[in-house]
Amino acid sequence: MQVASILAGEQTVLVTALLLVVCMGLWASGIVAEVVTAMLFFAAAMLLKLAPASTVFSGFSSSAFWLVLSGMVVGLAITRTGLGTRLARSLAGRLSGSYTGFVAAIVTLSFLLAFVMPSNLGRIALLIPVVLALCDTFGLEPGRPGRHGAVLAVGLATPLLSAAILPANVPNLVMAGTAETQYGLHLAYLPYLLLHAPVLAGVKGLVLVAAIVRLFPDRMHPTAAEEVGTMPSFSPEERRLTIVLALTLAFWVTDSLHHIAPAWIGLTAAVICLLPRVGVLPAEAFGAVNLRTCFYVAALLGLVAVVNETGLGARLGHVLLGVAPLEPGASAQNFGVLTVIASIFAVAVTANGAPALYTALAGEMSRASGLDLASVVMIQVVGYSTLFLPYQAPPIVMAMDLGRVPLRSATILTIVVGLASLFVIAPLDYLWWRALGRFP
Repeated sequence: MQVASILAGEQTVLVTALLLVVCMGLWASGIVAEVVTAMLFFAAAMLLKLAPASTVFSGFSSSAFWLVLSGMVVGLAITRTGLGTRLARSLAGRLSGSYTGFVAAIVTLSFLLAFVMPSNLGRIALLIPVVLALCDTFGLEPGRPGRHGAVLAVGLATPLLSAAILPANVPNLVMAGTAETQYGLHLAYLPYLLLHAPVLAGVKGLVLVAAIVRLFPDRMHPTAAEEVGTMPSFSPEERRLTIVLALTLAFWVTDSLHHIAPAWIGLTAAVICLLPRVGVLPAEAFGAVNLRTCFYVAALLGLVAVVNETGLGARLGHVLLGVAPLEPGASAQNFGVLTVIASIFAVAVTANGAPALYTALAGEMSRASGLDLASVVMIQVVGYSTLFLPYQAPPIVMAMDLGRVPLRSATILTIVVGLASLFVIAPLDYLWWRALGRFP
């Protein structure tokens, strides 16, 4: 009986690994639509009984799913009321210089907003409509490389650069929560910021701008700023939406005081936007919301949950740990190996799932490398913020969908930035850590 149970467990792990490879391959290649792969995962996981329904469909109960959905409703409201165009035109005069300056300003704004708004997906929902309106103002019409570059500037800067700010994204919170629960390790805001921000945000931001300008070259309309003209007065819908957005942002910024998750704040804002008379959208406008991305996020999170529950994630981690060349005293080598391990986890279970898997193995990796536990835990930030494919971060997928950016364009950019992060940013980060006295 016990042998049969073990064999059944082994079979479940193997089938889960196969399903993981198939789903990730389809999402990465774009051979079929993301929603088709999502439905394939749900159907296969349930038919093959890989995990209980509560695990397979756990993505639908996650805050990320509801934040994506509410973000799309709010983004639709910003676009349809004309508030996005108004905000864009108010910024147009300040951003009417070069295309490079425009992209750099978007990347900078995406990073700075992370200090006051803790949700990646919420920031995407807020910024993309404004950026699209700015693109219209500067003559970057749909289909233009510059429009794709501007959207991807928000899409990549939001999850990548916010990794340098402790409470600003989901992977950081997963890492901090797991480290505290498992090892009693408490991460402080300012030391974390000092350790990561100069290289992971500053230098990587410059790399991102350079990559976008090179891969998506374009020129802004030279007279765009002159054509802005005087905007009409606020409509009643714009006034109501402005109040809703201001209150939403205020609750997001003060989440440490009231402890209401950003997802439920965003969902409340979406409901208000759809209420008759009070809101700004008719109820039938919900039909314009693209639910494909929501299903994709739910499937992605469900797949990660299945991988963890079947034990595949732990096995993958131990296999990597068994072959990883970790040596006491070789700080540079250990830094590189641990960064690669975290990057591989992010490919296998996405950036949101990687911290839970990596942190669970941090104690063993600390003993094998001779590095202190806090350093081993912190190194993973360099790894899971090194992304090679869009599916690894739901915010990138959401930005692509809202901005109508082709998967091929986003994939090329993530690969280029990922390789630069691995071979340029990571070594610079190691040197910065040495300068701070982390390594001898």
